[in-house]
Amino acid sequence: MMGARRAPRPEARRRAAPGRAATATLACLAAAGLVATGCGSPVPFYRPGRGAPDAPAIALGGPAPYAPDGGGRGKGKHVDAAAPPGVNVYAATGPGMLGPEARSLPPRVYVPNAGTGTADVIDQRTGRLLGRVRTGGAPSQIVPAWDLRRLWVADPGHGRVQPIGPRYAHRGRALPISRPGPLYFTPDGRAALLMAGRHSGIDLRDPRTMRPLGTIRLPCAGAQRADFAADATYLVTACPSAGTVVRVDPSRRAVTGTLRLPAGARPADLRLSPDGAMFYVTDAAKGGLWLIDAAGFRTAGFVRTGPGAQGLVLGRGSRLLYVLGGDGTVAALDLATRRVTRLWRVPGGGAAVPGGVTADGAELWLAAPAAGMVYALSTRTGRPVHAVRVGGRPGGPCVHPQPARYSLGGPGLYR
Repeated sequence: MMGARRAPRPEARRRAAPGRAATATLACLAAAGLVATGCGSPVPFYRPGRGAPDAPAIALGGPAPYAPDGGGRGKGKHVDAAAPPGVNVYAATGPGMLGPEARSLPPRVYVPNAGTGTADVIDQRTGRLLGRVRTGGAPSQIVPAWDLRRLWVADPGHGRVQPIGPRYAHRGRALPISRPGPLYFTPDGRAALLMAGRHSGIDLRDPRTMRPLGTIRLPCAGAQRADFAADATYLVTACPSAGTVVRVDPSRRAVTGTLRLPAGARPADLRLSPDGAMFYVTDAAKGGLWLIDAAGFRTAGFVRTGPGAQGLVLGRGSRLLYVLGGDGTVAALDLATRRVTRLWRVPGGGAAVPGGVTADGAELWLAAPAAGMVYALSTRTGRPVHAVRVGGRPGGPCVHPQPARYSLGGPGLYR
C-alpha cells in the first residue's frame, strides 16, 4: 500500500540499538549537566547595544558574556577576542556583515571639525549635512568604542575625550585626558590606548571611564598610528621623525622590538595584511609602502605607490588597500599582486585625510581639511559621489556603522 511503513527486520533493529543507546546516554549526561549548573550559564549574559554611551562595553552580534570581577558596578573582563593564526583577520568585516544591533542604526558619517568645534553628521545616502554635535574645543578624531555602541570624540588641544551615542542624540560627559592622541583599543577590549603623540609613550586607560592604568615607554617620540598582529599578542607603531617601527606587547607593557628603516624614511600609517603575514607601512618621504614581516619583524620589501604616501584605508573584502598621497591622489593597491591597479585624484587637489568605506564597500569617504570639504568617492570609478562643504578644518570621517565584531579604534580599524 502506498505510504505504508515497512517494519524493520530484527537484525536492523539490533544494528540500530547501539546508536539509540549512545544518544540516550548523551541526553542523560546533558540533562545531568543542566541540573548540576541549575540550567543556567556560569557567566551572566547581557543583550548587546543597551545602555548609555558610558555604560559597560558589550560586543555586537549577539549576546556577549560579561564576567563581573567584584571590583564594583560595571567592571568586568571580556572574553578573549584574538583571531587564530592562518585565517583572514578581516573575515568579519565583509560587505554587509552588520551585527543585529548595527542594522537598526542609520548610515551616517561623523566628521571631527577642529575649525567649528563640532562633530559634523552627514547622511551617507544623500550626502546632506544633517547637523552638528557641539563638543567645544578642537576635536581631531572620532572613533567607535571597542563594542561599536558609542563614539569617542578626542580633543587633544583641550585634553579631553567625550562619548556620544551612534544616533548622536546622547552626549556623555567629557572626560579629562592628559596628552590625548589617537585612540585605540586592545583586541580583547580590556584597555584603551592613547598614543602620546609628541611624547615617547602609549597611555593605557580604562575603556569605559578612561581612568589611567599605566604607560608604555617608547624609544622614540611622535607615534600616532598603530595596528595589531593577527594573534593579538602585540601591536606595531611607527615614529616618523626617528624612521623606526616599534613592536609593543600591551599585556607586558613593554617594547619587544625596534626596527630602523633605511635612512630618510618617514613611516606613518600602517595596516596588517589579511593573512596576518605583513604590515604595510606608509613612507611619505619615499612615496610608497614598506613591507614588514610580522613574524620576523624585519623589512621584506618596498612597494612604490606615489608621492607623499601617508594615509591608509582597507577596502571592503580586504582585497584593496587605498593609499592617500600628499599630492591629492588615491592609489588602489591590489594586496594579492602588490601592484597599483587604479589611481584617482581627490577633487580640488591637496592632501586628504583618510576616513573609511561604507558597509557595502561602494564608497570611500575622506576629508580635505584645507578646502573644508568631505568627499565620498566611488570605489568602482574613483569619481565623487558626494561633495559636502562643512567648513572649518574637517578631520578623518568616521563611517558608521561598520561590519565587524569589534573596533580597534584609530582611523577605521576593525576585526
